[in-house]
Amino acid sequence: MKTIHTSGLIDIHVAVLLFGLAGLFGKFLALPAWCIVLGRTGFAAIALGVVLLLTQPNRQPKDAKTIGLFGLLGLILAVHWITFFHAIQVSSVAVGLLAFSTFPIFITCLEPWWFKEKRRPMDMVTALLVVLGLCIMVYPSPFGGEVFSGVCWGTVSGFTFAILSLLNRKWVKEYPPVVIAFYQNVGVTLLLLPMMGWIDVRIDAAQLGMLVLLGVVCTALSHALFIRGLTFIRAQLASVIACLEPVYGIVFAYFLLHEIPSAHTLAGGAVILMTTLLAMVRRAAV
Repeated sequence: MKTIHTSGLIDIHVAVLLFGLAGLFGKFLALPAWCIVLGRTGFAAIALGVVLLLTQPNRQPKDAKTIGLFGLLGLILAVHWITFFHAIQVSSVAVGLLAFSTFPIFITCLEPWWFKEKRRPMDMVTALLVVLGLCIMVYPSPFGGEVFSGVCWGTVSGFTFAILSLLNRKWVKEYPPVVIAFYQNVGVTLLLLPMMGWIDVRIDAAQLGMLVLLGVVCTALSHALFIRGLTFIRAQLASVIACLEPVYGIVFAYFLLHEIPSAHTLAGGAVILMTTLLAMVRRAAV
C-alpha cells in the first residue's frame, strides 16, 4: 500500500486546481468551443511530445493499429471537451463544472456492465441521487434556458469522459498515461484542424497566448503533475481530491469573473459532489 506523501498531495492538489482553472477559459476566450479545444489539444500535444522524448522515448506504441486507435479515442475526447466548454459558454462556470462532475457516477453504473462485473443495488441509488442533484440545479430554470442547456451539455461532457475513461482502462496497463494522453491530443488536433479552413475564425495575439497557457499549463502540466502524484499516493485518494475541481473552478470564477452561483446551483452541486464522493468511498471499500 502506498503511504501518503506530502509532495504527492501537493502535486495532485495543484493538478486539480489547474483542471478547475481550465474551465474559465470558456469565458476568457470569445471563440467557438471547438476552436478553444483545438488550441488546447494542439499546444498540449506539443508539450507532451517534448516530455515523452525526454523521459520515455522507448515507451511509444510500435504498431500503426494501436496508434490509430489512440487517435480514434481522440474523437471521444474532442466531444468531451467541446461539450464541456460549450456548457460553460451557454451558462456559467459553476453549472458546467458541476454537471461535468457527474462522470464518476456514469463510470460506476457502466463499469459492471462493460467489464461483466457484479452490479450493486447501491449503484442505482447513487445514479438517482445525481439525477436529483441535476434537477435541483435546473429548477426553476425554464426548459431550454441557460442553466438547463448548461446542465445538459455538461452532463454529455461527463458521460463522454466516463466512456473515454472506461476505454482507457485497458491501455493504461500497457502504456503510461502520458503516452495515451499525447496520442489522444494529437488525434483531437488532427480532427479539428480542418475546421480552420472551413470556418473563418480570427485569433489575436492575446487569445493565442491564452490558448498556449490553457494547453501547456492547464492541460499538459496538470496531467503530468497528476500522474506524478499517483506515484506517491493511492489512486482512490487522488480521485477524492479530484472532486475539488468544481470547487476550485467556482472560487476562481468568483474572483476572476465575478460569477456568483445561485442557491439552486450550489444545492444541486452539493448533492452531486456528496453522492460522487460516497460512491467512490464505497467502491474502494468493496
